[in-house]
Amino acid sequence: MTSHSVPHSGPSRVELDRKVEALLFVSPAPVEEREMASFLGVSSREVREAIGRLRERYQSCHGLDLIQVAEGWQMVTAHDLADLVGAFREVSQSQRVRLSRAAVETLAAVAYHQPITRAEIEEIRGVRCDRVLDTLLRHGLVRVAGRKRSPGNPLLYRTTSRFMDVFGLSSLGDLPSLEDLMEEMGNDDLEDEGLEA
Repeated sequence: MTSHSVPHSGPSRVELDRKVEALLFVSPAPVEEREMASFLGVSSREVREAIGRLRERYQSCHGLDLIQVAEGWQMVTAHDLADLVGAFREVSQSQRVRLSRAAVETLAAVAYHQPITRAEIEEIRGVRCDRVLDTLLRHGLVRVAGRKRSPGNPLLYRTTSRFMDVFGLSSLGDLPSLEDLMEEMGNDDLEDEGLEA
């Protein structure tokens, strides 16, 4: 057991399901079964079974779902509610996002070089960006798009449909020049599109 793991006295199925659900709920990026298993002090098989039970429950009548992304799992909105959630984000004051300069630069790097790894973004920006990426993931502006086939198999990131909606793009081919995008991302007029810069 690592120093960061939770003491384990054999949680019931219900308790394990609740713990796995909580970990997936708070994570902005996919979480691997073995990472949750190690943290919770249970086997990967037990985590896999808990995820199976949760997915079964969600698919019956819930607004959430669990999807497998690369080698991990992520909690997402149920597919049939995507339009509802998108419409709510457009009109809700509480859903507006404030982007720091670092977030704007990171988002631009993803938009123009996707799919891209965190290390590649950091090479472009010259600084670490793990926290900034977590923020962009949490706000639904970027998503994990698999893993790069290279040493370490790092996660790849792409922009999302929300990014396209916020910036009024119908396809990535409509992206303005990098300079224009940086100017637009820093413009207060984006408040009308659901973002505050």
